[in-house]
Amino acid sequence: MITLSVNLNKIALLRNSRDGGKPSVVDAARQAIDQGAGGITVHPRPDQRHIRPDDVYTLAELLAKDYPEVEFNIEGNPFAGPTEAGYPGFRHLVEVTKPHQVTLVPDSDDQLTSDHGWDLAAPQPALEEAIAAYRAMDCRVSLFMDPVTTQMPTAKSIGADRIEFYTGPYAQTFWTSGADDAQTQDCFAQFYRAAQSALAAGLGINAGHDLDQENLPLFATLPGLQEVSIGHAIMCEALQAGYEFTIKRYVEILQR
Repeated sequence: MITLSVNLNKIALLRNSRDGGKPSVVDAARQAIDQGAGGITVHPRPDQRHIRPDDVYTLAELLAKDYPEVEFNIEGNPFAGPTEAGYPGFRHLVEVTKPHQVTLVPDSDDQLTSDHGWDLAAPQPALEEAIAAYRAMDCRVSLFMDPVTTQMPTAKSIGADRIEFYTGPYAQTFWTSGADDAQTQDCFAQFYRAAQSALAAGLGINAGHDLDQENLPLFATLPGLQEVSIGHAIMCEALQAGYEFTIKRYVEILQR
């Protein structure tokens, strides 16, 4: 079965707009797990605009104590260091919490959201060193990647355990053209070929970004897909249908 990992960034973003701690990321994690989510994802950025370091520590403790079978996935730029504003650096967060998985993303501090994967066409010695460091902490390492077939073996050769496909282009094409349009099918075919290359290289496959209940059923047929990380769409749909019901619907889609 494909695992749903619920990204809690937007819960934290809403909470940060007021004092008082509501809505609670801990409560949101518990509710998601109760409805069948198999993972919790956070992406703590140096500007702390949503998930903050204290959230990372608290969620790690919650999952270790109450839900040891649920995967904790921390996303971020491996080169994001400490800041004067209190961000301790990405590596420090991983060292302290020891998540099951780290997803390494090449985002900059001024990006609104992650919008591209790693380019492995040229050597990446610093990235390779970071991968080795996180694997030495007993974390599975996933690289955020575009569907570039030729770069899948390289991702494996520098030490990655999995790749997470950046699915933004697929989602945009789907929303614009529909599931049966040739452009959507061509876009999905790119991911399909890249997935085959990843599997042949010995990589596990995750996916995330702009996946929703409308475009997920097709993408869930991707060969070897093990996990999807979804946050923004869940919150948008939950405003209409309710948070717990929305989580349950995603789990049902992936179980099919």
